Amino acid sequence: MEDTNNEFKKTILIVDDEKMIINLLTHNLKKEGYNVIEAHDGLEAIDVASREKPDLILLDIMLPKLDGLSVCKRIKNMMNVPILMVSAKDEELDKIVGLELGADDYITKPFSVRELLARVKANLRKADAMVAQDKNSIEQSKNEENEEKSKEVKRSNTIKVGILTLDLDRFEVMVNDKVVDLTLREFEVLKFLAREPGQVVTRESLLEKVWGYEYYGDIRTVDVTVRRIREKIEKDTSNPKILITKRGVGYYIAT
Repeated sequence: MEDTNNEFKKTILIVDDEKMIINLLTHNLKKEGYNVIEAHDGLEAIDVASREKPDLILLDIMLPKLDGLSVCKRIKNMMNVPILMVSAKDEELDKIVGLELGADDYITKPFSVRELLARVKANLRKADAMVAQDKNSIEQSKNEENEEKSKEVKRSNTIKVGILTLDLDRFEVMVNDKVVDLTLREFEVLKFLAREPGQVVTRESLLEKVWGYEYYGDIRTVDVTVRRIREKIEKDTSNPKILITKRGVGYYIAT
C-alpha cells in the first residue's frame, strides 16, 4: 500500500563518498521520518539538488570531482536550502570558508547521531519558520493594499535602532535608509540583537536561540556570521558602530 503521507515528509540529501557514512545517516534519518536521497561526488550533488529540491543538504567537504565548498557555493547560488557542512575536526579553515560561502551550519567528524539529528531538526524548523513568515507577510501585504492604515501596520512590523532599520515583513535591513542584502541567518541574528538594543547577548545564547539547538561548544559559527554581517552594515569593520563586541562575553546593538 502506498504511503500517502510520503509527500509531506522532509527530504534530506546526503552528499558523501563513504558508503558506511551514508548508510548510517540514511538509517537514522529514515527512523526519524525523513525521505533520504544520495549523491556520491560534488557534481552529482549539484545535479541531484537542482532536480530534487531537497529540504536540507548534509554536505561533506572532501568529495571527488568537486569539493564540498565549491558545491555549497553553487547550490546557494541556485536555491535557498539549508546546508549542513560535515568535515574532519582539524579542518578549521574549511569550516570558516564554508560558513562564509553560505553554509547554515557545521558539524565535525566524529559526531554523535543524536547531535546531528538535533542540528537537522533545528535547521529545518528555522527554514519552515522563515517560509511561513514570508507567506504570511505576502498574504498580509495583499490584504492591506487597499487599507488606509497600511503604512502604520508596516511601521509596527519594523525595528529601528539608530541608523539601523529592520523590516520584519520583508526580511529587509536598511542602514541610513539604504537596503543591505543579508542572508536569512544573518537577518535572524541581527533581529535577535536589535530587539534588545544595548543588551549584551552571549555567543552561546545566540547559538541556541537563533540556530535553534543546544550549545555544543561551536561558537565560531556565531563569530563568522557576525563578521559577515559587519562587512555589510559597517563602514569600518575594524571600528564597528552598530554591531559591537563585548570582549569575552558576546555582542550587542549600539543604541
